[in-house]
Amino acid sequence: MDKVMPEVWQALLTVSTELRAAATQRGLSVQESELIKVRASQLNGCAFCLDLHGREARRIGVRQQQLDMLPAWRETTLFDQRERAVLAVAEAATVLPLSEGSAADLSAARSVLGEEAFVAAEWVAVAINAFNRLSILSGHPVRPRDIEGRLLR
Repeated sequence: MDKVMPEVWQALLTVSTELRAAATQRGLSVQESELIKVRASQLNGCAFCLDLHGREARRIGVRQQQLDMLPAWRETTLFDQRERAVLAVAEAATVLPLSEGSAADLSAARSVLGEEAFVAAEWVAVAINAFNRLSILSGHPVRPRDIEGRLLR
């Protein structure tokens, strides 16, 4: 998709850049944004985005143990109240339609995050879901990397 219509790909990248700034201005931390991106990518099975955002999350200070435990985040005490709220947003925005439980999770997340950070979290979730679909449909490959994230030859 991105090779045949590169102008749309570039527009999506521009939206991502604008979203990063807008989300931060509205109180969503970069770590919270990356948790949303990793969790949504796990649920969507997007290997390319999971690789990219897992590396980015580690780079900005998300603990490896938290990344390892994301599929079971509800069963651990490793995530604070805000992190739990953004993970609930990630799951609700990724697994549609909304169920009674996910609607309740969104309501609780809004209370924890406040309106602006909550909406920023929703936007991040919407954007990563678009990128997941684009990467999956485009067949973006995951290339072997070393511990520093450099491509292996």
